[in-house]
Order: sequence, then C-alpha cells, then structure tokens
Amino acid sequence: MTERRRGAARSEAARIAVLEATAELFAERGYDHLTIEGIAAEAGVAKQTIYRWWKSKSELVAECLFEGRLLPVDLPPPDTGDIRNDLTAWLDALFRFTDAPENGGLVRSLVIVAAENESVGRQLDASLGVSTLLTTRLDAAAETGDLPTGTPLKEVVDALIGVVMVHVLQRTPAAPGAAKRLVSLLLP
Repeated sequence: MTERRRGAARSEAARIAVLEATAELFAERGYDHLTIEGIAAEAGVAKQTIYRWWKSKSELVAECLFEGRLLPVDLPPPDTGDIRNDLTAWLDALFRFTDAPENGGLVRSLVIVAAENESVGRQLDASLGVSTLLTTRLDAAAETGDLPTGTPLKEVVDALIGVVMVHVLQRTPAAPGAAKRLVSLLLP
C-alpha cells in the first residue's frame, strides 16, 4: 500500500501514532472532516512526515482499514448449515451496525474513500473480503444442495453488498424483517 520515499527513515512509533490518530479522528469526524493537519497534531508529528509516507488522505485511511483499525464488525456470514437463515442473520447484524449513529458515518466515509480512489476500492474489497466470504458461503450451500443448481452466486453476492451500501447511503433504519424479505427475494 505505502511505498518507500526519499527522506528520513520511517519511524515505526510515528507510523503507529499516525494510524491511531487517523482511526480516532476518522471515527469521530468522518472522512469529509478528516484533515492531514488534524492527524499530524493528534499524532504529534509534522504534516510533512505524513505526506512523506502516504500520498493522500484516502491512502492513509485505507492503510488504517487494512490493519483492522477502523471497522469493528465481524464480516464473515455464519455457517449453521442453513444458508437462508445465515444470510438473514448476517444482514440483520450489518443493518444493526450501520443503523447505529456512530457507525453509519464511518461506513459512508469508507464508501467515499473507495469511490475517490479506484485502487483503494479494490484493496478495500480484497482486505475486507466480504465478496469472497459471501461467495465461499454460497458455494458451500450450492455444493450441499441448499441452493438450486444454477443459482447466480456472483449476482446474489453483488445484490447483498449493494443493498447494504444503499441502506447506508439512504440513512434510514432497516425496516423490521428487511433482511429476511431480501434473502427470500434473492434465494426463494
């Protein structure tokens, strides 16, 4: 993610301080109100130190995410042997997480970071692994016959992730039973 640049050697203590400050301020203020100046002040480093190690604010936020400093939610769907109940439980958990006032802004900010920088978006997807986790879970269900042959797994995964993103962007709480209705539509 980060690349070595000319200048002073990177201090691990300073790197950790910058990442911790970024995660704290990101969670408090969101991406739009996060500034390199604020991060530098919070971390006790010079602004130039940050720019020497990271090209942009989005790259810095992405590194925090990749190191597990930003998203305090368990992303793998459960595997109880019942794909429909597992996906419903997974969606319900994500909806509860994103409906919490302190988390919705965080997730919206991550969407902004991914939209701002294509490579960060790809790395975000790879790092979080949501697509892979869901595909793996759906593949297992297809192999055991829990899903009909020919179920378009990639499209189901895209729809599930898309619904969560739309939910986050709309900023309205999930209606009771929304997860179950969605799963029933995608996997009748």
